[in-house]
Amino acid sequence: MHTKLTTAYFTMEIGIDARMPTYAGGLGILAADIMRSCADLRVNAACVTIGWRHGYLAQHIRADGTQEYEQFAWKKEEFLKKLPQTVTVEVEGRTVTIGCWLYTVQSGDHSVPVYFLDTDLEGNDPADRGITGQLYGGDGAMRLRQEIVLGIGGVRMLRALGYRDIGTFHMNEGHAAFLTLELLRERDYKDDAVRASCAFTTHTPVKAGHDVFPYDLAHRIVGDMLPWHIRKIAGNDALSMTELALNMSRYTCGVSQIHGEVSRKMFPGHAVDSITNGVHHIYWACPEMQELFDRRASGWREDPAVLEMVSRSFDDEELWNAHMAAKQRLIDEVNRQTGKQFSAQCLTIASARRVVPYKRPELLYTNLERLKEVCSGSVQIIHAGNAHPSDPYSQEVIQRMVQRGKELEGSVQIAYLENYNPDLARILVAGTDVWLNTPMRLHEASGTSGMKACLNGVLNLSSLDGWWAEAYGRDPEAGWRIGPLVKAIDDPEEHRKVDAEDLYTQMQYEVVHEYYYSERRRWIRRMKRAIGLMGYFSSQRCVQEYCRKAWNV
Repeated sequence: MHTKLTTAYFTMEIGIDARMPTYAGGLGILAADIMRSCADLRVNAACVTIGWRHGYLAQHIRADGTQEYEQFAWKKEEFLKKLPQTVTVEVEGRTVTIGCWLYTVQSGDHSVPVYFLDTDLEGNDPADRGITGQLYGGDGAMRLRQEIVLGIGGVRMLRALGYRDIGTFHMNEGHAAFLTLELLRERDYKDDAVRASCAFTTHTPVKAGHDVFPYDLAHRIVGDMLPWHIRKIAGNDALSMTELALNMSRYTCGVSQIHGEVSRKMFPGHAVDSITNGVHHIYWACPEMQELFDRRASGWREDPAVLEMVSRSFDDEELWNAHMAAKQRLIDEVNRQTGKQFSAQCLTIASARRVVPYKRPELLYTNLERLKEVCSGSVQIIHAGNAHPSDPYSQEVIQRMVQRGKELEGSVQIAYLENYNPDLARILVAGTDVWLNTPMRLHEASGTSGMKACLNGVLNLSSLDGWWAEAYGRDPEAGWRIGPLVKAIDDPEEHRKVDAEDLYTQMQYEVVHEYYYSERRRWIRRMKRAIGLMGYFSSQRCVQEYCRKAWNV
């Protein structure tokens, strides 16, 4: 059947279709964009992931801002092809059978297979059938079981599918690091032989985000698959999946220049490069922008760098009309969901992302009187984002934001949209005027939502972290920065106050003024420059860098 692959890309999650709940957030959305660009560029790649029965949950926000959730029901057979191959792994001394489903990413006549592993099979112990039940669900023991299935089971499945010659095994985050244990077994436990064919991307700039397991638990769950020298390659005190991936890879990268620097400090002694993330330009461009690009930027589909070369020559009226069509679609969705009366003529600012502390979702509401002064009657604000059912902090954030919307009703129109997913994201990043992102500096690894906004001529207003620090450096006219140019302020509370005041100042004297009181062509000029950034911040450039640096193509 199959024989050779340039790269086998292992990822715990992938957001390849909004109707398939096989992802939780940006890590999975990025994986999908990378696979799409692999198909576009005819890279001989395959993706290995897990066919989660339940990934993200459908979110409903009640009138008081509290939330309820339901499992997102889907049938694998409606989206995937069941393959006949099965393999087995040992988990806690039990034999667990793993099946496989196929999804094909097609671009022209080239395809990239995505293999979804599944333990929900007859014959498996009921507990083992649940290993592929809930993405990031359960305790440390369950996470170890899942990572055995992904890493060890994934390599065995590729072998069963006929892949004998694989140039690079790429670990998208440390969840996949157990693939190195199977390669060690195949290669007589020679570290160098494994290291020569592995690459690793780390996404998390906070130590708490890296999987670490006590060795007594690891030995109980993983058993004899742990080699005699596991403490040497995965950490002496506890089993760190990140340390294992770092020590067993010939190449490691972070996902932005700043994140590369942060990772080198987090993991001293390891060489960590950086390959800044990108987004798939065709998937994330709204229909109106695609039509405009087809007319005025011939060849952009094959090479997004064309946008950098020609975007400044776009006709102002054509560009504005395309934007307003996308904006009206967003406004209609807001009004349908919330019953509010948002207007397409009003300056619209959107902020949508997973609700976690470092992203500072409430920075905008630090000073309500100041916010009223800035926005009164001239700005409408849209939020979206999911909070995990077991995360009370994030649920309380959403509840407060909904309540603040009611408090400010006479001054600022605020809407919180429920059930944030890629379909809603595509409407948001294309239809808003300004994309707001407020992470604490040195905590946003990359942040690809702002790239998707730029592609659609939406202007970023963001802290200088992750990708935006690079984009703003390339063209400060493509949006606005929040806060000083220093990389961080030591005191988090002082940091927050400085950034909040600068956010209000930027909105009042730059964003609102330019939208309403300057000539429209100044705003449109910024839109053109934002689109021009996509010549660099595309997943096509990202994959080309992977090919050159990580995959030795």
